[in-house]
Amino acid sequence: MDHLKQWLPLIANNKFLEDTENFIKSTQKQYAENNGIQAGIWHNGEIAGVIGFHKIDWHNKSTSIGYWLGKGFEGCGIMTNACRAFVNYAINDLKLNRVEIRAAVENTKSRAIPERLRFIHEGQIRNAEWLYDHYVDHIVYGMLAVDWNG
Repeated sequence: MDHLKQWLPLIANNKFLEDTENFIKSTQKQYAENNGIQAGIWHNGEIAGVIGFHKIDWHNKSTSIGYWLGKGFEGCGIMTNACRAFVNYAINDLKLNRVEIRAAVENTKSRAIPERLRFIHEGQIRNAEWLYDHYVDHIVYGMLAVDWNG
């Protein structure tokens, strides 16, 4: 998981079984409150990563997707397929209008996913996230229901 720490500080803070249990409880609460879903990504019987909606804005019919993939599972199309499935679910089943993905400018692997799925590069947010000892800018990608071809 060391390769994820550069972009996901929450990974660095997940050191004990209790930390993982608390994450699972928070995702169960999120689901119970109809505010999104987190899912494990499995590949050949192994947990490969996690994908989920950060939250769902039901009034504006929008959500954003977050994800991570374990080392050794990268470059196989796993995350692209998982994101495609989540966008399909958001637009076709939940009837949302907008799905957003944000990634740090320098996080080229994460940015490749929305680009591969033909999300629109909508802009850049300066100092969007504090990573350990510095801020990073985020690129914002958006997909509208009218543009989605799944």
